[in-house]
Amino acid sequence: MILTDTHTHLYAEQFDEDRALIVNKALDLGIERFFIPAIDSTYYERMFALKKAFPKNIFLMAGLHPTHVRENYLHELAIVQKQLESGSFYAIGEIGMDLYWDKSFIKEQQKAFRAQIQWAKERQLPIVIHCRDAFDEIFEIMDELCDDHLTGIFHCFTGNQQQAEKVISYGFMLGIGGVVTFKNGGLNKFIADIPLEHIVLETDSPYLAPTPFRGKRNESAYLMNVLGTLVDLYGKDAEEIARITTANSQKVFGI
Repeated sequence: MILTDTHTHLYAEQFDEDRALIVNKALDLGIERFFIPAIDSTYYERMFALKKAFPKNIFLMAGLHPTHVRENYLHELAIVQKQLESGSFYAIGEIGMDLYWDKSFIKEQQKAFRAQIQWAKERQLPIVIHCRDAFDEIFEIMDELCDDHLTGIFHCFTGNQQQAEKVISYGFMLGIGGVVTFKNGGLNKFIADIPLEHIVLETDSPYLAPTPFRGKRNESAYLMNVLGTLVDLYGKDAEEIARITTANSQKVFGI
């Protein structure tokens, strides 16, 4: 059984004391593929070091996270463009809009999102979308720019069934992580109505740890808890869910 964590920040400071141990723990469980989203320019050195340490298992993205879109966003976007020129990235992400923490840069977030979507089309790369309190705003841009040349993942999907179906209509996958294990998360009420062919697995570690680790540091090994919940909800065995979701990740990322 091979599993894929399509969204994990293994380079984050929270893993500085035991990063290799955390990666190897996940590998021992059959989690063999880790897709690594970018945040801003300050993290690329860490990302490259992680790739060097686990070259067969780590797959990097480049992008500007919406919560890091600030006054200097044009400078940050220029760095993303420069990174993409290297050709060593498998997606542009994570990108999108986040209106939960701060709405003061909403226009800049929209511009950054649009620009990075265009780069994805030009380079035939998928995008990985971060959406928090911004479904309407993101859907407005996607309705305008999404076409047959754009694919990707709505990372950490936390919307309702109607929003899930809207995402699927774009040809995008739903990134399902720890939230599906929360009794009050909402996803567990309808996710089994969504065919597995539209789902990929993720942790978003070190954030959003699943039950029973909620509130603690998340890690890629906890993808097993997400898998276990989906086994219960779909009534399918773990091997089948692992096979389908990893095949979905291969379809999105091309590897």
